[in-house]
Amino acid sequence: MQMPRSTSSARGVARRRKAAVWALPILALAACLMLPGAARAAPAKKQRAESPRKQHKHHRKHRQMRQRPAYWGAWIDDRLTGGRPPWDMSAVSAFEGITGKGLSLVEFSAPFYDCGHTPCTPLPFPTNEMSSIRNYGAIPFFGWGSDSIPVPEPPNLPIQPDFELSDVAGGAYDGYIREFAEAARDWGSGFFLRFNWEMNGDWFPWGAAVNGAQPGDYVAAWRHVHDIFTSVGATNATWVWCPYVEVKRKFAPLAPLYPGDSYVDWTCMDGFNWAENPTNPHPWRNFDEIVGPTYRKIVKRIAPGKPMVLAEIASTGTPKAKAKWIRNMFKMLARKYRRIRGLIWFNQNDRNIDWPLDTSPVAAGAFARGIRREAFKSNGYAAGSASPVPPPSP
Repeated sequence: MQMPRSTSSARGVARRRKAAVWALPILALAACLMLPGAARAAPAKKQRAESPRKQHKHHRKHRQMRQRPAYWGAWIDDRLTGGRPPWDMSAVSAFEGITGKGLSLVEFSAPFYDCGHTPCTPLPFPTNEMSSIRNYGAIPFFGWGSDSIPVPEPPNLPIQPDFELSDVAGGAYDGYIREFAEAARDWGSGFFLRFNWEMNGDWFPWGAAVNGAQPGDYVAAWRHVHDIFTSVGATNATWVWCPYVEVKRKFAPLAPLYPGDSYVDWTCMDGFNWAENPTNPHPWRNFDEIVGPTYRKIVKRIAPGKPMVLAEIASTGTPKAKAKWIRNMFKMLARKYRRIRGLIWFNQNDRNIDWPLDTSPVAAGAFARGIRREAFKSNGYAAGSASPVPPPSP
């Protein structure tokens, strides 16, 4: 409204200089005609400024820009201290020194069996390791896979005939699973249990389309293990269903792999910006491009209402590019990914790909600035937490 009136006034001054005698009556008439319009414009401005609907919309937009409370942590390798957490918790302290904040999640994993010798040995519930994480003040985030170590070499990577999903669902490992669940119950504190993750891919023996798997086997195995935990009272396990993100490559459809709301407490995603690396080159992709399609599929169609955690997230790249990717990640988490209530950085040098933060002070600084927000909770959970573990409160 202001610019047209200023422009008209300037043109009126030019005309007065050209024809002062006859321009005066015309200017007077123009002023009379303009006054009602100006009178009408003033209330309109006042109405826009006082509109409760628009004020509420602006306030809601501003509120949504703030990061929702979330857990955060890392899956840390042995480069920092020579040992891996939780067997060596000094590595967690070293990582805390890099980020400047205590972790509320510490991730680790184990298979069903160790078959590095004969006979194979079942691996028990890691009671001492869980306690080490709790004593630090974090919540254990434990990946449990229905397979064995050592892992076969390619091309036999996902092939383990003794650990097919149908074997798990059919009861072949019930005795072991029950003992594991009873030990989890006896430990007593809440923990995240990420069972058979990235099931939509083809690189783990529990994948939906490898190692003899048939349609329905994955869900049947998940429910069977879950039912055993429930039957012995191991309700302190928080069940995390965690596929790998779908970007360009199409994996197994997710909906048929979802065990159901009564069998899942949190949903989850794993995703990486691989970029140009010699091991597994991909185009450079930002956070939104990586997690967006799978996120929307899960929160809108598969598991509406479930909280979500990023169990493995990282980017490679030059120090500056990696730092920029991390800054964008934190911005997108606050703006668009409101259901994500947990974040775990994959701080490992996997196949010589530079995922860790500690290899780049610039990237580490960007992460530290993002995680320092009060919404990301630090290690204040030594006393335990409710079961299943709820999203953090403000």
